[in-house]
Amino acid sequence: MGLVEVVKRHDPDGNLATIAEVLTETNEILADALWREANDIWSNKTVRRSILPSGSWRKFNQGVAAESSGTIEVVDTIGLLEARAENDKEIINSFRDPAQARMDEARSFIEGLSQEMAQTLIYGNAATAPEEFTGLAPRMGSLAATANVINQGGSGSDTSSIFIVTWGPSTCHMIYPRNTNAGLSHQDLGEIDAFDSSTRRFRAYADLFQWRAGLVVRHPRAIGRLANIEISGSTNIFDEDNLITILNRMVTGPGTRIYANTDVITAMELRLKDKTNVFYSRDDGLAPGFNLRFKGFAVRKCDEIVSTETVVA
Repeated sequence: MGLVEVVKRHDPDGNLATIAEVLTETNEILADALWREANDIWSNKTVRRSILPSGSWRKFNQGVAAESSGTIEVVDTIGLLEARAENDKEIINSFRDPAQARMDEARSFIEGLSQEMAQTLIYGNAATAPEEFTGLAPRMGSLAATANVINQGGSGSDTSSIFIVTWGPSTCHMIYPRNTNAGLSHQDLGEIDAFDSSTRRFRAYADLFQWRAGLVVRHPRAIGRLANIEISGSTNIFDEDNLITILNRMVTGPGTRIYANTDVITAMELRLKDKTNVFYSRDDGLAPGFNLRFKGFAVRKCDEIVSTETVVA
């Protein structure tokens, strides 16, 4: 289920429903993701099949050796993203609708958390920042990491990537800890004593926002990356041949999505205007906005993918 649906099925109050709706409106990758409760307290254990028995051809009156399969365990951790809002009581009470004023201010915190969560989903690395969870880029941080990472050939400080994810319960999904409302919580702390820069007190309205989340890649071929796409210049720019290759190597299905930033999507749409390019299409429905497809898979805009990535080697 998506984030909004998970929240709805956990007896949400009005605040949580509002938070979930706003989060998914501002970052499409968060809306696309499948969300599931972790199978451990603050982590999730995945067991992958690593060895398959192959059997043996035998002759009559001759036996074969016993075999067994093999597995490996992969543990993904959950991170806690938190923000606090403290607003001077006198300022809030001066508005015609103080409750609406607080909500308007809260939306800036929600937007900030949403962008940080999407950024961590792409670039978070628990190996270097243990308080985070590990996102997509570090899992495909080298050209040798997996066959699903292809080098577009760009260099310098103006490179970006396309990330492909097949969301699903047996492929790739987000996690949240048990006994939480999809990992999201908002607590109205009421009136408190806040402190200015000189530690002097004043009365303020306070809110606490928390988001607990992690990423699980159950199937190693559920994610892919077209790396080192040069944004400027005329060489080593986006090449759909490489994207076709990655998609054919991946496990794909109804949950497959392609994520790119504005620079790369612009390059893709410029290719779309060539009517002989049969791999691109657009949804011609009544809904406004971005609706590009490649090989039938939705291309989704993700501004948290930067155009200044470190070159993947």
